[in-house]
Amino acid sequence: MSESSAETLSVALFSEMFMADQLARNRLSKALPKGMELSHFSVLNHLARVGEEKSPAQLAKSFHVTRGAMTNTLNKLEWAGHVHIRPDWDDARRKFVTISPSGKAARDAALAAITPIISNMVKQIGADNVRNVLPVLREMRQILSEVE
Repeated sequence: MSESSAETLSVALFSEMFMADQLARNRLSKALPKGMELSHFSVLNHLARVGEEKSPAQLAKSFHVTRGAMTNTLNKLEWAGHVHIRPDWDDARRKFVTISPSGKAARDAALAAITPIISNMVKQIGADNVRNVLPVLREMRQILSEVE
């Protein structure tokens, strides 16, 4: 493959990824329960899946966002009663975050709202096509995360 066609392929790949990301975020954001943002759902989903306390710094690193951005999201989630934030008993400068029962219910409601949209898309694309593209997307994510 020539350098020019490799560059064209690269641009086409990232253009499609960016457009798909934009459309998916828009569609899913509209389906989320009132007042919930995609960033809120993402944090709640992560906390529900890991099932253990995380520090705001750990969460910021997991989501590749600044600590300030994560603090803002966590403050909104705490205000809504979806997370509990407690001080680290050994180091009062640090905090730990856990999902609350209200947060689990909010996450479940959000999942119920977005799952039909995602499932319909997978059905239209075809499960085999999705299975085939997942390893490529995972490899791209891993390569991009190493660049930082």
